Amino acid sequence: MKELFKKFLLLWCMLMIFSVSAKNPPDKKFETDKAAMAERVKAAFLKGWLAYKTYAWGMDAVKPLSGKGQNWYDESLLMTPVDAFSTMCIMGLGKEKEEAKKLIFGKLDFNKDFEVQQFEITIRMLGGLLSSYQLDGDKRFLELAIDLGNRLLPVFNSPTGMPYKMINLKTGKVSGKISNPAEIGTMLLEYGMLSRLTGNTVYYEKSKKAVVELYKLRGKTGLPGTQINVETGEWTDRQTHISGMIDSYYEYLLKGWLLFGDRDLKQMWEASRDGINKYLADDVKTGFWYGGADMDSGIRTSTEFGALDCFFGAVLCLDGDFVRAAKLEKSIQKMWDLYGLEPESIDYITMQVTSPSYIVRPEAIETTYYLWHFTKDPKYYEAGKHMFESIEKYCQADNGYVEIKDVRTMEKLDALQSFFFAETMKYCYLFFAPDDAFNLDKVVLNTEAHPFFREKK
Repeated sequence: MKELFKKFLLLWCMLMIFSVSAKNPPDKKFETDKAAMAERVKAAFLKGWLAYKTYAWGMDAVKPLSGKGQNWYDESLLMTPVDAFSTMCIMGLGKEKEEAKKLIFGKLDFNKDFEVQQFEITIRMLGGLLSSYQLDGDKRFLELAIDLGNRLLPVFNSPTGMPYKMINLKTGKVSGKISNPAEIGTMLLEYGMLSRLTGNTVYYEKSKKAVVELYKLRGKTGLPGTQINVETGEWTDRQTHISGMIDSYYEYLLKGWLLFGDRDLKQMWEASRDGINKYLADDVKTGFWYGGADMDSGIRTSTEFGALDCFFGAVLCLDGDFVRAAKLEKSIQKMWDLYGLEPESIDYITMQVTSPSYIVRPEAIETTYYLWHFTKDPKYYEAGKHMFESIEKYCQADNGYVEIKDVRTMEKLDALQSFFFAETMKYCYLFFAPDDAFNLDKVVLNTEAHPFFREKK
């Protein structure tokens, strides 16, 4: 009996050892692959940063093919260093962080006598400075953010409270009365964080009022049009969609609720989401997409889907709608694989390219990352690898990374926007980052992928 028991015990031990050893190799292999991929993404970021340091130091952006730099306006606002800093923090790039800080604190000055586009300056510069302060702790980031926020405030001095498009940073003179929902609504997170960090409520109050006024003017579908006069409140383009000029308006309704707990934003998001699902979602033979419609009748006006529209899958994930998010991501991968990189836009009925460029946009990678984060389905991990490999293959140049003029020919463009560092490389890295490097559940990312920390409950 004892011998039988010993044999049973030995057999059980062998089975347990086999079971553990059978599980460990795949886990170990995955962790090894993950670590190696993380280093490869870091290397890509650093190659792009080296190009900026070598050819465009102190300027807004680099032109890698010609070995030159360029500025957005008359003088540099250090767009790339400010945009890149939050990614450096997450990647643990200490040397590069110190380089960027020295440049930013030594040269960044917003007392500039020229007009800037408040939308891009808000999401890249104000968002970048606020996030950098939260991640790094240096109060000089916050001081710069306060200065910039105060200089931007006059954009809200329209009869409706909706912001003008342009503002002179020195004089406060505004222009650009024809704007759009994205440029009106995509100030809420940045201004809300500025209010939270300073205790001055004026920033959030003004940005929220703009969103509320815009929401009141929505069409019978419950959705906004594409362009509006901020002085009269009259729509100049009544087509609705989730693409550029509207996209991040929806993103900030939901993220504003998640970051600030503002129930007005929750209600506006849910009403908008229902309208999007009813009038814009399009389940056709080629996949699941979002098209365009008239803001009042809901009649379909467009079957175009583009790189910017891809953001919506991440928003669906944050809203808990993983069914639609997964269907959309499948369509996104189909668009990405048409030529090896996603084109700027396609007609999703014919699957023909309507705009052929790829400017290294992040939104397709963003949606895939969110699905990986929330579901841990290995197919999204592999999809993330695949998209990064595509960028490595087609966008890499001797002197950094560049945009693609036409994905059908892969002809390179001599340009690289700052969101390559702020978003594209950040989302690529997050697929593979060590578990203790970043926790998406503790932050809300602005539309430029700068993390803002949620309040502890």
